[in-house]
Formats: sequence, structure tokens, C-alpha cells
Amino acid sequence: MVEMTEAAAILAAASDESLVLMDEIGRGTSTFDGLALAAAIAHHLHEKNRAFALFATHYFELTEFPARHERAKNAHVSAVENGSEIVFLHEIEPGPASRSYGVQVARLAGMPASLLRHAAATLEALEAERAAASAQPDLFFQAPAAAETVRESALERAVEQLNPDMLSPKEALDALYRLKRLRQDSS
Repeated sequence: MVEMTEAAAILAAASDESLVLMDEIGRGTSTFDGLALAAAIAHHLHEKNRAFALFATHYFELTEFPARHERAKNAHVSAVENGSEIVFLHEIEPGPASRSYGVQVARLAGMPASLLRHAAATLEALEAERAAASAQPDLFFQAPAAAETVRESALERAVEQLNPDMLSPKEALDALYRLKRLRQDSS
């Protein structure tokens, strides 16, 4: 609601002399609702307000916007991939991004390895569904690769088995040292 209230205020006040910055508009709702709202807001800013707008979005479908709106242009932040690693170059380049880097960004943010494997398997399945032109995918299905073939490390299993509420301070300290040794052994 806050996002839409703010967007409504921007649309009501913006003019052809305005600079409007929109960041991931529509993220607070379903994928299709968010995409529809983002596209309509971008269209309104372009056609009605005629404002100069910088519109950051993860909706790849919006990269088609300049094809139907003569003053619109795509730009993206450049990145270099090295295997599964990503380095953002902090340079703006013309045109749409070639792909999304959500899983790589999650890795940089320190997400657990088991979660990243699950996300990568789910992403692969979703991309296969999209390629097959299926209906809206189920984002919460249990991907076979993630559910059956991904094995957790000893460190991940040890963390899962911990119940911090049931540990004394001494037991918690001992558990931390065990986890640290497991991490060193797995490196």
C-alpha cells in the first residue's frame, strides 16, 4: 500500500520538468500484478507526465518498452561472470541486461549454500517452464534436484541440529567451537 500511495503521489505531481526515480515498482505483489503495474506506471510517466524517469526493474519484459515508446531507452549496470562468481563493474551501458544475477547476489550476501543450490535448481526448472511457454509457474514447488540429489554438508547438518534455546552458555560455546572445526575441515 505504501509503495502504491507513493507512486500515485508521484504520478499526480510529476511534469515534463520532473526527474522521477523508480526502484523496483510492483515488487510488493504477485509477479504478474507487479509487472502489469510497473508497465502501466512507466507508460503513464512517459505518455502523460512526460517526465524524465529512471526506472530500475527486474522485470525483463519491460525491456521491450523502448520498442513502443520513442523517448525511452534501456541501460544496465555491467557485470563480468567468472564461473559461478560475479563482479559488478559499476559502469552503465546502453541496452537491456542479458540476464539476471539474483542467485549470484544471494551468494555474495552470504546465503547458505544449501539454499543457493535449491534456488539454482528452482531457477533452472522455472526457466525450462518459461521456455516451454507454460502458464504462470509454481514458485514454491520442490525441485527434484534440490529435494533429492542435493546433499547437505556436515556443517549444515550440525547447524540444523542445534537448538539454541536448549543450550546452556557453556554448551553454546562448545557448539560454536565444533561448528568452527567443521568449517575448517570442509575448507
